[in-house]
Amino acid sequence: MADLGREKKRKLKEMITQLHAGASPEEVKTRFKQVLESTSPEEIAKIEQELVQEGMPREELQSLCDVHLAVFKEQLEKQKPATLPSENALNILSSEHEILQQRLEQLSQIVNRVQQENESSNVSEDIEQLKRIAEDFLDAEKHYLREENVLFPLLEKHGVSEPPAIMWSEHNKIREKKRQFHKLMENYNALSLQDFKAQLVENSRAINTLLGSHLFKENNILFPTAQRIITDEEWRDARRQFDEIGYCRFTPPHLITRPQAEVVEKPKPEAAVVPEGLLKFETGTIPSEGVEAILNTFPFDITFVDAQDTVRYFNKARERIFVRTPAVIGRKVQLCHPQQSVDLVNKILNSFKSGQNNVTEFWINKDDKLVHIRYFAVRDGNGKYLGTLEVAQDITDIKKIEGEKRLLDWKD
Repeated sequence: MADLGREKKRKLKEMITQLHAGASPEEVKTRFKQVLESTSPEEIAKIEQELVQEGMPREELQSLCDVHLAVFKEQLEKQKPATLPSENALNILSSEHEILQQRLEQLSQIVNRVQQENESSNVSEDIEQLKRIAEDFLDAEKHYLREENVLFPLLEKHGVSEPPAIMWSEHNKIREKKRQFHKLMENYNALSLQDFKAQLVENSRAINTLLGSHLFKENNILFPTAQRIITDEEWRDARRQFDEIGYCRFTPPHLITRPQAEVVEKPKPEAAVVPEGLLKFETGTIPSEGVEAILNTFPFDITFVDAQDTVRYFNKARERIFVRTPAVIGRKVQLCHPQQSVDLVNKILNSFKSGQNNVTEFWINKDDKLVHIRYFAVRDGNGKYLGTLEVAQDITDIKKIEGEKRLLDWKD
């Protein structure tokens, strides 16, 4: 907060505190008009973050975010950040927001029409449009995943952590309402028109309220803050990560389709000095003594056979399914199977080596257990065959799982 004047910081905190105490937005806007006129989105984000760090419950801050926006809205709408290149990750998110806002407006218009009808035959076209909107809302999941797994971590690296946490919490609320809307449209034919209209009105109002407010907060606070603090190189890397996650079916194609000449290859990791005792991977580092512990913690058997069909490694899972001893290390994998299975083993390996296939699977009954066995071709970044990984897992209890489990059932 060093870049935010002490007096201004004090007044902004006082303003938000008064809002939380029940003061009306209009009253606060009048009282703090001068400080509001010079407040940036980044300052709002930092003030709200500091309030949480000082003890204000995040849930309380989130519940009053709309009240804050009523105060800040006029000032925020005056501040237009610089135009971004079309291929910028933030520009893609903003464009998807515009389309989601259009879907909200279409939803309201269609719901108003459906409310006026008393015959199911008169709303068939509207129902089809509602189904398409429901599909778009569900497909927006990739939009949220890109924010949660790329944009939010970048903001956190620059010290902005609470606003992303609040937005993520809102994502989950929006997800639930969108699932309800999609389920309603799937079950449309099982409802009377009156029941359908009642549920449609309730659900569409909830989506409009939640999603509409959320889009405004991100557009006017989170995105401008990100634009100010995230570097050009970080944006380029963010775009590469966006491409890996994927896009929505409504994402404008011209924003995500680059001419071949403009495709930027993923940069090779710099030859930075890795601290002793750490193994560096593309996606992070692991203490060398922790690698074996991690592999042995996996709840399945792993065996690795190299490109010359030689067994090179197996893990020591706590409850192994198949017996493995150090004597197999260095042995040809064909010798580890009964003679009648060797042809099948060779067929799998040859298929992997030729590039024809990358995975195959089997399942067998063994000692009252249902065992799922999978073989994966292991390849480097250029597709060169390095060997085969065998993974065997007891799925007896997994097959019994139904419904959902979202709560921890440990006994204190």
